Amino acid sequence: MDNNMFNNKIYLEGKVISDLTFSHEMYGEGFYNFEFEVSRLSDTSDVLVITVSERLIAGIDVSIGSELVVDGQLRSYNKFVDGSNRLILTVFARDIRELKERGKNPNQIFLDGYICKAPVYRTTPFGREIADMLLAVNRLYNKSDYIPTIAWGRNSRFCKSLEVGDNIRVWGRLQSREYQKKISDTEVVKKVAYEVSISKMERVTDENRNNIAVIGRVDEDEAVDAETSVSNAENEVVNEVI
Repeated sequence: MDNNMFNNKIYLEGKVISDLTFSHEMYGEGFYNFEFEVSRLSDTSDVLVITVSERLIAGIDVSIGSELVVDGQLRSYNKFVDGSNRLILTVFARDIRELKERGKNPNQIFLDGYICKAPVYRTTPFGREIADMLLAVNRLYNKSDYIPTIAWGRNSRFCKSLEVGDNIRVWGRLQSREYQKKISDTEVVKKVAYEVSISKMERVTDENRNNIAVIGRVDEDEAVDAETSVSNAENEVVNEVI
């Protein structure tokens, strides 16, 4: 099987919070979007967009309030919005089923990709360290998904040593984050950003290149610790006007 099936994997447990809306049709197969609320290990939640084939949900209840498990990949595409191109992220479902028993970690993602923009390291006004990276993750048919990621603390310091073209692997969760954008001297609008919050990362070397990653590598205690520190830092930047 092509390794592109293994370099982009996401597992989500959550609740449907919107009706299905038509997305597109491909080779006679219809695809639909819906919003999916995934609880964090802390007291908040992320609202993510799921794209699913009509064939995949045949016989499955995807009405508002339904609790589901979604296995798939994180995809990106460009969309022309308000006069400019925007990078849109969506979870492309490869399997979807009823949630019968909640697991320890409801939001897990693994990516194996290449840095396509120089990492940006910064600190918040209170001294918390953050690094932003854009990963290009290969997909079948010579396509790539461009995925924003964000690292914190020691992971952000590690990012300072990385360069464009480096092959890295990251483990973490997909998050939604509200922020405010200033569009004039008197007007500010609320927007939502989607990004992968990194809890563990490594540079790919000749020694570990053939290792196949498994969702679930980050254990519950480590995920809780990472989320607690991330939540504290997010509180400082969530209302940042950019």
